[in-house]
Amino acid sequence: MSRGAPVPAPRADGGVPSPWAHVVRVAAALAAGMGVGRFVYTPILPLMHARAGLSTDAGAHLATANYVGYLLGALAGTLLPALVRSRAVLRGSLVLLVGTLAAMPATHSTTAWMALRLLAGAASALIFVVAVSSLLGHLRDHPPHLPGWGFGGVGAGIALSGLLVLALRSVADWRVAWWSSAALATALATAAWNLRPEVPAATSTEAPATRVDRRFGALFVGYTLEGVGYIVAGTFLVAAIGQSSPGRLGSGAWVLVGLAAVPSSALWARLGRRWSRPGLLCVALLIQAVGIALPALVGGVAAALLSAVLFGATFIGVSTLALATGAELRFPRSVALLTAGYSVGQILGPLTVAPLLHHGYRPALLLAAAVVLAAAAAAAVLRIGFPHHAVAVRHSVPDQARRTAPTDAGH
Repeated sequence: MSRGAPVPAPRADGGVPSPWAHVVRVAAALAAGMGVGRFVYTPILPLMHARAGLSTDAGAHLATANYVGYLLGALAGTLLPALVRSRAVLRGSLVLLVGTLAAMPATHSTTAWMALRLLAGAASALIFVVAVSSLLGHLRDHPPHLPGWGFGGVGAGIALSGLLVLALRSVADWRVAWWSSAALATALATAAWNLRPEVPAATSTEAPATRVDRRFGALFVGYTLEGVGYIVAGTFLVAAIGQSSPGRLGSGAWVLVGLAAVPSSALWARLGRRWSRPGLLCVALLIQAVGIALPALVGGVAAALLSAVLFGATFIGVSTLALATGAELRFPRSVALLTAGYSVGQILGPLTVAPLLHHGYRPALLLAAAVVLAAAAAAAVLRIGFPHHAVAVRHSVPDQARRTAPTDAGH
């Protein structure tokens, strides 16, 4: 705030117009909707295999159902902008999400589980749309690392849910794990309950690019491939590590994923102000490919923990860099288009590796790493002819993102 500027008055809803207070509410919403509602399935999956009779094929189908639901929720948020500005939608989605988590132990039907995960995916997407739109709207005049900490709520939710399941491993009851995750999501939803959605920004007078841009095509292909590759690791990493490592290492590694993800978005956003984003995107994807392949190539505790850190430090950062690059290219509705490709990639990922799961998780992780390497190659193509100087897009990224209702960030 500039010197002598008037101090904002408290809002009628009791919220404090502090950027950090807003970041905390958004982070709580993302922790509930994404970190718990979407990704708690990853550490619970081995328990369901061992205690609920869930087959590896069925596990992949449940993951796919969740991603289909997420795509539907994302499309609803993109096509119906009023949803993005609705506090009722946010609160209703939080309640629905908690209900789906609590209902998972009520049945042994794979069909019912698929329906619940479908609804959970739709609720997660709507929570993300409302929360991120509000975050970027409130903080459009602040440094880009500040919204990055809001996105870090995804990592915080992953870490909290991973710690919860890890603590419950001695109970070895998948039902208790789901009920406890519902309780955790309830606590986070309570913290996010008074989050205030934003009204739409004024339409920018800046004319967007209208021609076909091969650079955006390379970005779109790379980001879609990232959706395929990252989600395989995001779904099966814990089960893969647990299959070849002792005790609670799998769940512990998932906690590390979340902890590494918390600061990653803010860090990559800062780096993106100093170096070429396509170059950073290529680097992040190469690091992520190594992290995904590591537990499939090297056994032991050290490899598993390093894999978790590398994956956690990149999967949200890749989304941050890709969306900012799309805005920098000034391609029409870049955020919406990139998100659609990413969401489709997440649906294809579990379906693609499902036939390989009969031979364990190693082939699936290696295929996912190869797909992420292909995404890095696309980012390298994007880098050709791209401006290598840092371009300040503090205003353009949030404004465009808010207008087009962003619907994913590593998630």
